[in-house]
Amino acid sequence: MCDTCGCNREEPFHVHTGYTDPERTEGHSSHFHIHRSEDGHAHVHGHSHPHDGIEGDSDPGATRTLAVNRGILGANDRLAEQNRGFFRAKNVRVINLLSSPGAGKTALLERTLEDVPDGIRSAVIVGDLATENDAERLRGRGAEAVQITTGTLCHLDARMVATAAEALDLEKVDLLFIENVGNLVCPASFDLGECLRVVLHSVPEGEDKPLKYPPVFKAADLVLLTKTDLAEASGFDRDRVLKNLARIAPQARVIELSSRTGEGMDQWYAYLAEPLEGSGRRQGAAAPQSL
Repeated sequence: MCDTCGCNREEPFHVHTGYTDPERTEGHSSHFHIHRSEDGHAHVHGHSHPHDGIEGDSDPGATRTLAVNRGILGANDRLAEQNRGFFRAKNVRVINLLSSPGAGKTALLERTLEDVPDGIRSAVIVGDLATENDAERLRGRGAEAVQITTGTLCHLDARMVATAAEALDLEKVDLLFIENVGNLVCPASFDLGECLRVVLHSVPEGEDKPLKYPPVFKAADLVLLTKTDLAEASGFDRDRVLKNLARIAPQARVIELSSRTGEGMDQWYAYLAEPLEGSGRRQGAAAPQSL
């Protein structure tokens, strides 16, 4: 997990937006750049730089023991709470989508953006190690999409989301989807400031993913069983996966759907429209009234 392997290190970063902000850039060695193209689309790049040795070490090969007296994820959690408060103040509902690669996050968002009523204004923050492919697909569905390319980092964190959100006009957004990096391990540890955490589990992945990757399912508000149109062809054991989910993630609702055929999509839309207050899920902005 990221909280033990070290890839959650709190590397500082630069934000390149055409102005200088000394408080956010001084002494930083990791960079985020926001670029706007002529058509107004935004693209966020992340670049990390390794640090050689430890400051004060005369012998770089020496073994040292360091006492860590604060929560490794503490800074991220504090910023996530700030994000949540900011989104709530803007009356934006934020959905964090997590899954393994190829489980159908982008296809789900494409179908959702096509079906959502015109009065519901949506935007997307997309996380991938490289390329802007998914953001381009979603822009083709009429949504403003910001791409974060993380380089070698296997997850999004709260500071990346805060930076990407600066490229969006949240006064014109009701639903903000965050398509996290495809990974069932590290993203589970990072609160981004979302209202709801949704984990996708595709039919071709088999039935035992909840048993193999329990943290991400235990943190889910909703589990979407995707690509149900492939269940028969793949010999999918529906009862078994539902039993595994009930065992590992009893708190999570489960919706079975296919973005290709549209089966179950109405249940997904109804879920997005439910009020959050008093539901036991992360507290956030009220749902759009006409979803």
